[in-house]
Amino acid sequence: MTAAAQSAVRPSTQTVAVLTGASVMLTMSMGMRQSFGLFVAPTTQDLGIAVADFTLALAVQNFVWGLTQPFIGALADRYGCRVVSVLGSLLFAAGLVVTMAATGPIGLMIGLGVLIGLAMACTALSLALAASARAVSAAKRSVVLGGVSAAGSIGTFIAAPLAQSLIESHGWQMALVGFLGLCAVMLPAAFFAGAGDKTAPPRAPGIVDVDEGLTLKGVLAEAAAHRGYVVMAVAFFVCGLQLVFLTTHLPAYLALCGQSPALGAQALGVIGAFNALGCYLLGWLGGKFPKHVLLGWVYILRSCFIVAYFMLPATPASTLIFAAVMGLLWLGVAPLVNGLIVQIFGLRYVATLSGIAFFSHQAGSFLGAWGGGLLFDMLGSYDLAWQIGVAIGMTAGIFQVFMDDRPTARVAAAQA
Repeated sequence: MTAAAQSAVRPSTQTVAVLTGASVMLTMSMGMRQSFGLFVAPTTQDLGIAVADFTLALAVQNFVWGLTQPFIGALADRYGCRVVSVLGSLLFAAGLVVTMAATGPIGLMIGLGVLIGLAMACTALSLALAASARAVSAAKRSVVLGGVSAAGSIGTFIAAPLAQSLIESHGWQMALVGFLGLCAVMLPAAFFAGAGDKTAPPRAPGIVDVDEGLTLKGVLAEAAAHRGYVVMAVAFFVCGLQLVFLTTHLPAYLALCGQSPALGAQALGVIGAFNALGCYLLGWLGGKFPKHVLLGWVYILRSCFIVAYFMLPATPASTLIFAAVMGLLWLGVAPLVNGLIVQIFGLRYVATLSGIAFFSHQAGSFLGAWGGGLLFDMLGSYDLAWQIGVAIGMTAGIFQVFMDDRPTARVAAAQA
């Protein structure tokens, strides 16, 4: 092959490596994270702690993830995704080991909370989608981000049944050993996702580089002054609240209703399977319709289906139907949010700005995990918890629909 031919092939091969690595990394990290709700009952019973103690560790995980995501994103924007995502894979494994050795709430807080929270900031949606966004052209970006999110969502379909099977046969600690095997798969995937550090999407002749001369301080000033970005970041709170409430407390709710523990794992698996379709569908729709309107309707529809599910008796059929519908509306918000950020501000600081928005998401996750457990311990019921989630979701969805999605003056001038 000639040097010219090699040069023509290399970008395509490199792009495939980035997208495959990002997808697998996301699959492993999100699959494990969304399966931790299966450990609530066996871990609290074995260690003799309250449900709120375990869910507080998950809440800390989500808070640490959100708190550090803007800084991790800034590091990735400056030094590249590879070193950050590889380090995150190692931190995830360390967090699992510390959790296995835990004898009480403090050990869970350090391992399941702090270490895995840091690991998620390095390996999950913000980093995976930022690396992917840089590897493709603007015309393909929305559908590619949806595709990567879809591939990443398969993780729940893998991790949840694996965890439930090992918990039933060998206990919760052996299930965490199984998760260490998934970390071994995540590590090389993180390395390949980092190939996007040197990948640039093709630019049409005559198109101005909107990021030329842009500084971090400058883009943060733009974001603070953009009302639409502020609305989107605040509304992202409800996404974290609703999703983490369900992944953390749905298995316990089903046990309260007299259902088999296996149903919780099946529901999480169904969510993962349908989430793959929902992510791709919303990514595709985001390339054809206003992304902010789609986001708002996702929040509104989620809230409506939560009302319907919790108002009816919990049965295997209703639970799996609810899981399928929620799966369609699950992580599909991620490509829409990242696509909006690129649309408004350009590519240069997408990891930083998505990280800032994600902090709001994780504040909601903190409330969904810990607040749900706290209300259950106080009232013996999840009724008030889901009612609060629905009220916040409807409000956020309405505000999101009317968000200002216009590009900044800098981006608009370059496009003109």
